[in-house]
Amino acid sequence: MIHTDISEILCLKPKTKKKTKKMEEEDVKKKKKTKMMKIEGELVVMKKNLLDFKDAMASLLDRIHELLGRRVSLHLISSLQPDPANEKRGRLGKAAYLEKWVTKIKTSVTAEETAFGVTFDWDESMGPPAAFVIKNHHHSQFYLKSLTLRNFPGGESGPIHFVCNSWIYPNHRYRSDRVFFSNKAYLPSETPELVKELREEELKNLRGNEKGGELKEWDRVYDYAYYNDLGAPDKCLDSARPVLGGSPELPYPRRGKTGRKPTKTDPKSESRLALLNLNIYVPRDERFSHVKFSDFLAYALKSVTQVLVPEIASVCDKTINEFDSFEDVFHLYDGSIKLANGQTISKLRDVIPWEMFRELVRNDGERFLKFPLPDVLKESRSAWRTDEEFAREMLAGLNPVVISRLQEFPPKSNLDFSKYGNQHSSIREEHIEQNMNGLNVQEALEQNKLYILDHHDALMPYLTRINSTNTKTYATRTLLLLQEDGTLKPLAIELSLPHAQGESHGSVSKVFTPAEKGVEGSVWQLAKAYAAVNDSGYHQLISHWLQTHAVIEPFIIASNRQLSVIHPIYKLLHPHFRDTMNINALARHILINADGVLERTVFPSRYAMEMSSSIYKSWVFTDQALPKDLLKRGVAVEDPSRDNGVKLLIEDYPFAVDGLEIWSAIKTWVTDYCSFYYKNDKTVQTDTEIQSWWTELRTEGHGDIQHESWWPSMQTLDELIETCTIIIWIASALHAAVNFGQYPYAGFLPNRPTVSRRFMPEPGTAEYTELAEDEDVAFLKTITPQLQTLLGISIIEILSMHSTDEIYLGQRDSPNWTADDEALEAFKRFGKTLEMIENNIIRRNGDKRFKNRTGPVNIPYTLLYPNTTDYTREGGLTGKGIPNSVSI
Repeated sequence: MIHTDISEILCLKPKTKKKTKKMEEEDVKKKKKTKMMKIEGELVVMKKNLLDFKDAMASLLDRIHELLGRRVSLHLISSLQPDPANEKRGRLGKAAYLEKWVTKIKTSVTAEETAFGVTFDWDESMGPPAAFVIKNHHHSQFYLKSLTLRNFPGGESGPIHFVCNSWIYPNHRYRSDRVFFSNKAYLPSETPELVKELREEELKNLRGNEKGGELKEWDRVYDYAYYNDLGAPDKCLDSARPVLGGSPELPYPRRGKTGRKPTKTDPKSESRLALLNLNIYVPRDERFSHVKFSDFLAYALKSVTQVLVPEIASVCDKTINEFDSFEDVFHLYDGSIKLANGQTISKLRDVIPWEMFRELVRNDGERFLKFPLPDVLKESRSAWRTDEEFAREMLAGLNPVVISRLQEFPPKSNLDFSKYGNQHSSIREEHIEQNMNGLNVQEALEQNKLYILDHHDALMPYLTRINSTNTKTYATRTLLLLQEDGTLKPLAIELSLPHAQGESHGSVSKVFTPAEKGVEGSVWQLAKAYAAVNDSGYHQLISHWLQTHAVIEPFIIASNRQLSVIHPIYKLLHPHFRDTMNINALARHILINADGVLERTVFPSRYAMEMSSSIYKSWVFTDQALPKDLLKRGVAVEDPSRDNGVKLLIEDYPFAVDGLEIWSAIKTWVTDYCSFYYKNDKTVQTDTEIQSWWTELRTEGHGDIQHESWWPSMQTLDELIETCTIIIWIASALHAAVNFGQYPYAGFLPNRPTVSRRFMPEPGTAEYTELAEDEDVAFLKTITPQLQTLLGISIIEILSMHSTDEIYLGQRDSPNWTADDEALEAFKRFGKTLEMIENNIIRRNGDKRFKNRTGPVNIPYTLLYPNTTDYTREGGLTGKGIPNSVSI
């Protein structure tokens, strides 16, 4: 409730009525029965609002409030004695206050934790406290990390821990008390009676009761909205974008609600904030930590300066917005100021205030005002152009989740014939058999030797519109042969366009085959570039954005609305939701919005998000399980004798090999954890919170596909285990595999171009002559131009950075995240398994038999290296590590 009693606000005792003699006698009796004791507690807080430079003034005002008696109070809540005013709740203990706030809180430019002592007067008959209420009567908010009660009598299990990790705003901002529970997990049916109502009320607060209007930073509301905030129709018609979600034509996962007003031009679209205003509403506890936000800003600032220097220089260049040679591209990474390594620079960083500026002076060898040298160039400046590396990156690059086994020849299309005509492949035996190492097509199919990178059907429905922009590209199919040494060999690339007479007339295709010399070799290099453009766009929009960022957000919203913080499944999943809503909100603001970075740097341009909506129609949650994904793509077959029930047909498939070990470790951990709380299927069926969570997730969070038959019914323990394993896999390992390889491979954009600006040169044209005379110039004129290249690599540099507060798979932000010893032991076993996987990955990377693990560019495959053993918190472009969540 909003408190209006000034005596309560000032923490002063209100006047009370004079007690009668009978009342005094009853008080004496109660005191005789009551055995009071002192409980010593430690409350850890942080008084830092991200990079809020007004924080010093706020701290001063808080001191004044403290001196006036407006303090921070806490009440413990009994687990045994009911509250006389409400017998469904535990009785509140006497108020206790944080001690020495004025002297302990420092006015500092860095974010520091401060531990406060707090002493509670407690009636021993009230039993162990199950929760506590905190009231902030100060001027401003603070971050509450934890409360620990260390000397509770009779506490055989040690201290009582309350893990909070929440921002506490002044009390008048809330409609109900801020309540925190101890770290003991309970299923709804097993919750202590005096805690049940508190548990249910806290969930109602987080749902917001359909709170109207724009949500404010202190609101703790989780709710759903369509993707109706990408366009800016009030700006101009060209900046309008369709609403994604809520219709069969344009389905989409839901995002977090902000409550901003609709636009004037289109009432279905939500208004947008100014570009430089990053204060987009997400629940306050979902926002970046001070360290993460400072890292994010520092990386962005550094990237902007790296863009501006060459862009300014290009004004005096002979061809503005063009790279004149590969030397121009290499110059982005060469030269500049090399920062010193070692003790001197480390000391310098330690004395620079504000985490943001410390990041600008790193000691990991990065060069100032130049882009770091991408891994793909470190060994050789030409190895990226080889056919072997082109193919290897489909198995071990930044998008290793698309390649599939060819099971019929020629490749077939699944597009609607009545709408798109004949879209089947024009590749024939005569195109490829001469390069098939003595095999014919039928033999290769029977021996599981033919594979395909197929982007044809995903792009073709949008290609006419895409090519009406500055983009000029194709829908591609790339055929490959699996060789005896385990490597893939490109056989042919098919480039297809819609028929000139209309889409219903089918496609017009050309097939290109490998060549090394002459103009044919130059044409082949361009054909690979067009295939890479397709794969780059698909990677950013589908593999990365849609299939990790977007699909996981509804799980976060539903979990916070329907699962109590003391529910064991909430405790299991919560680490895997960290920062996702915040990074997704920022993405909607500057990356995937109309005229945003993605539209400016990736080929689908203004049709990018609309295209991702069409792919979402075929997204299947259960197929995100790695073994099922591999089976569906045909790169594995069922094998009950194997741990995961599958056998890889490409044995040297680094993503799949490492991924299956990670998947198995996650599933074992989830199985051990869930089996401790759920003894049988009925326990799952009668868990009211789990059933509400799963219903809302399907009908609201992924409401556009709620009627699909593949959704688990959530009636068995096996379904719960598989569901939680998939969620953790998507949020951690899958995202790591498709995110952190971006700069190592695409930081040099010719290796992963995102745009093609002209079609394949035809013999007899000036472009063909140019290609024959100067292959490099023609190549650079075809792919992403200079400004888009600089913008693109600056963004993927940011996206590829690990934060200095990263928490990796197998790690937790607090060792006291649960009070259940069995769960803690299972988590320790999980960590040990991940350490073993780290050693396995190092061993495989050093085994010369596995050529795909390093390739011609000599980049060891470490994108699924868990990094569980790393607590250094260095961050940066490490190219390894699986964070717990989709946090960048």
